[in-house]
Amino acid sequence: AVSLKKKLTLTIAKPAGASSRSVKASLATLKHMRVWRFGLYYFLVFGMFVALAQWLIPYYVNVYAMSIVTAGLMATIFTLPSGVIRALGGTLSDKFGARRVMYWVLGLTLAAAVLLIVPKMDIFSPGQGVMAQAPGTVTEITDSSITVGDKVYTYERKPEAVQSKNQEGAALFPSSQVWQEPAVELGQEVKKKELLARGVTHIGFQANVWIFTALVFVIGITLGIGKAAVYRHIPDYFPSDVGVVGGMVGVLGGLGGFFGPMIFGSLLEWSGLWTTTWMFIAILTAVCLVWMHRVVQQLMRAKAPEMLRDLEAPMPSVRRGAN
Repeated sequence: AVSLKKKLTLTIAKPAGASSRSVKASLATLKHMRVWRFGLYYFLVFGMFVALAQWLIPYYVNVYAMSIVTAGLMATIFTLPSGVIRALGGTLSDKFGARRVMYWVLGLTLAAAVLLIVPKMDIFSPGQGVMAQAPGTVTEITDSSITVGDKVYTYERKPEAVQSKNQEGAALFPSSQVWQEPAVELGQEVKKKELLARGVTHIGFQANVWIFTALVFVIGITLGIGKAAVYRHIPDYFPSDVGVVGGMVGVLGGLGGFFGPMIFGSLLEWSGLWTTTWMFIAILTAVCLVWMHRVVQQLMRAKAPEMLRDLEAPMPSVRRGAN
């Protein structure tokens, strides 16, 4: 019985090298700003992934008038690859380094989010009109001209289909149309520089659904890779506290998924624009990118100041006549 007890004691004993730190000492790691920086990264790459997975279905339904079934299928183009690609993110982080991968993740996410900020729109604004060069009486008004006295003023008539350019094909950029509409009547006396035909400018942007989906797909891929890259940092900086730091980073990411739809909804209610979602993601990504870059510069100044000076120094001027 005694020998059996000793064997059991040896079996359940802590392995060699196991940490004997107290819970208080482990939690003290959370005082490091680096932990919260990693948490902000994960708030973006995981939290916004979860939030967008919920938000994209009503987005497609409201902006593109899709059925819920179709909207769900379109949202899958974002969610499925983003979840699967995480494994590749780990491989890339091991091969190229987590920091370099995060630069690519944040840069591409920022670029795609900025392109998605422009909303689907049809804007009508006052444009360049036609004014009388001399006083007189309006004697004739046609579809393309207005006659005042003996002088004829031409103007651009309104197109038959104002929105046709905006709806045909996959327009990548906004389109504009300009025309004039008569502002006077037959027999009316006009003065010099009085408006004869008011100008109208129409700016339309279709926010083509396939281009939109392609950009959303890019964001899904980058967020999926970013989820692995963030966690790749933890063993390098906190080898003895991987569990504590990883748990806190995961909590902050989960909070992003919880509060994300609330933030999107509040921005929509405040602005009336669905694209404020991408504006928020772009700002959050820019904050992460700037913060990371500043930290990288600080590390380089501390550990490799000569290299940083060489990178920031201007290129030497080439002598005249040199080959």
